[in-house]
Amino acid sequence: MKKVIGIVIVMLVAFSLKANDKEIVKPVLSEVTVYAQGAQLFQKANYTIKPGITEVIIEGVSPYIDANSLQVKATGAAVIIDSKYSLFYPKPEEVNLEGLPLKIRKDIQLLEDSLKMMGYDIQDIQDEIDVLTATKNILANNGAIRGQGKVNDSINLLKQAVDYYTVKMTEINKKLLTLNKRKAEKYEKKRAMDDRLLKLRQYQTSAGGEVKDQGPIHRVVVTFSTKEAVTGKITVSYLVSEAGWIPMYDLRSDGLTSKINLTYKAQVYQNSGLDWDNVKLNISTNNPYQNKTKPELHPWYIDYYAYRNDYYKDQNAPSAMEKKMEAAGYAYTNSISTKGLAEVDAETSAMFVSTVRQLTSAEFKIDLPYSIKSDNEQHMVLIKVVDMDANYKYYTVPKLDNSVYLVAQLSKLDELGLVPAAANIFFDGSYVGETYIDPTTMDDTLNLSLGRDPNIVVKRTLLKKDCKERIVGDKKEKTMSYSIEVKNLKATPIDIIVQDQIPITTNSEILIEPGDLGKGVRDETTGIVEWTYTLKPKESKLINFSYKVTHKKEINLPQY
Repeated sequence: MKKVIGIVIVMLVAFSLKANDKEIVKPVLSEVTVYAQGAQLFQKANYTIKPGITEVIIEGVSPYIDANSLQVKATGAAVIIDSKYSLFYPKPEEVNLEGLPLKIRKDIQLLEDSLKMMGYDIQDIQDEIDVLTATKNILANNGAIRGQGKVNDSINLLKQAVDYYTVKMTEINKKLLTLNKRKAEKYEKKRAMDDRLLKLRQYQTSAGGEVKDQGPIHRVVVTFSTKEAVTGKITVSYLVSEAGWIPMYDLRSDGLTSKINLTYKAQVYQNSGLDWDNVKLNISTNNPYQNKTKPELHPWYIDYYAYRNDYYKDQNAPSAMEKKMEAAGYAYTNSISTKGLAEVDAETSAMFVSTVRQLTSAEFKIDLPYSIKSDNEQHMVLIKVVDMDANYKYYTVPKLDNSVYLVAQLSKLDELGLVPAAANIFFDGSYVGETYIDPTTMDDTLNLSLGRDPNIVVKRTLLKKDCKERIVGDKKEKTMSYSIEVKNLKATPIDIIVQDQIPITTNSEILIEPGDLGKGVRDETTGIVEWTYTLKPKESKLINFSYKVTHKKEINLPQY
């Protein structure tokens, strides 16, 4: 029986030894996926383990790791039992005194010993001072000295008490004075020794013998179980918050073709604590830190306000609640209601980017290696260069501006995986200005203004002879008439859209009637009228339009 127990104990000891086997490996950062906020790092390392249970410790991970996002994969005939993130605090390195001169080392040691003994001496003096001070307090507070008790009835007893008090207090004060002098001398010597020790330690530090207090080491610990020796590769991936990218666009047109050249760029920054050296870089429009939970609607109740009983006593008198609401500028009611272009001479990095479509985002895989330091500085990464079909038209709104603007209409932007961002506009080699591309809007067409064209002249004129105003009964009728002249001074034909407007109202007592708009198309919701024409070189076009407003004569309307 004892033999069997011994064998079991030996096996348990052997198993525990195997279970405590550890291997520390240093990973290499191979791939990074940068999100709108955050980045996913992929690190790889080789490992070799013996039969049994082994912990493979991966040192050199980012200090900003999100432990919840940790994923581990490995090759080889081994089973991954567990994986976790941990912090390891190494012991500070001992002071290296071997490189210091012998005299310096002896002086440091002697001073440290002397300061320790000096502390004992000062404490011993302080103890004597405390005892004498307590004795002094007892004498001073004694009843015989303070004139309390029977001593008041005897002159002899009083005289003896005063003589005793005088002798003892004089003796105690002399001892306290001597002890305080000794204590001051000890403190002075201690201060000099402290200064000397500080200088010796500064010399020790400059000589390379300082104590190195290493910070915590960030680790990923993977526990393997195997029946045989295994060699393989291990890959860990995790999310870090200290990284991201900012989208930017350049839009170029040479004005000669129907193509708009779009350059899609990403300003990548990272402060993950690890330098990204020659890594495979992916740019994703996803944001892992954005809320992914669908909002839930709850029942929405409306009801009458609960009035105080005294409200019904005098319905004409405002209640306290009404007064408060009126003071705040609200109208109080007793219920709540609801209503619902340029040529590329050389290859660019954008030619090495492939787009991966995902359900809720797009990811751009860049085949060129990138190196980005952990310095939070922005580094430009070219994502895509694409030529887009554009429909060029001229627009003018002479009521606001007599200038004519060239506008490029772009469609099918949703196929490019764009995100809302600012865009620089270049037309015919010149910088025009900045616009904003927002693919999240419901419009499927982006109107890109390329600036003014001085070779198209527009003039808007009020036709005073056709403007009329008259009174009909209790109504006032006012007719307004305008003319718009457009002239093409260019050597090529143009397509132009002229915009103006007719006022609209929500008051049923005001009647607005448009006059002859010619070929103009009126939007009844906004009142905007558009005329579309194709003008040949040197051709001009005259547009006349009018409208009539009818309203009560005693009411003055704003200028229209």
